[in-house]
Order: sequence, then C-alpha cells, then structure tokens
Amino acid sequence: MYFLQDFLPIVIYFLLIILLIIGIILGIKAIEALTKVNQVVDDVNKKVESLNGFFNVLDFTTDKIVSLSDHLIDFLTTTFSKIFLRKNKKNKKEEDE
Repeated sequence: MYFLQDFLPIVIYFLLIILLIIGIILGIKAIEALTKVNQVVDDVNKKVESLNGFFNVLDFTTDKIVSLSDHLIDFLTTTFSKIFLRKNKKNKKEEDE
C-alpha cells in the first residue's frame, strides 16, 4: 500500500511533465504555421491591391454605360408615349365631334 502512495504521484508528475512539453511543442508549431499563413495573406493582399486600379476603371466604364442606356431608354419611352398619346387624343376628339 505504501508503495502505491509513493509511486503513483511520481508517475502522475512524470506524465504531467510530458504533457506540458508536448503542449509547448504544439504551441510553437501553431505559431510557426500562423506566421506562414500571415505571410500568404499579405502576399494575396498585395496582389489584390495591384488590381484595384483595373477594377476602378471597369466600375467607371460600367457606370457610364448604364447611365447612357438609361438616358436612351428614357428618351425612347417618352417619344413613344407622346406618339401614342397624340393618337389617342386625336381619336377621342374625333369621337366627341
């Protein structure tokens, strides 16, 4: 009985030391992996920033095209509505007379 009381705490302490060492090693590996991931993210961020000018030009161009098409459609709809309203007004005047 005394043997177990003396031997078990030594085994538990030994296992805790091993667990602590494994935890430290895993922590160091995780820090190294995060550093590599951070470098990759920085590289991707630099490449995306280099494309910002292209995207700005593309956005400006699409905005101008949409504006032009809106004005064209507005002009066409007002023209057609004026033509059809004149015909309707003429028809109503003829019916009234």
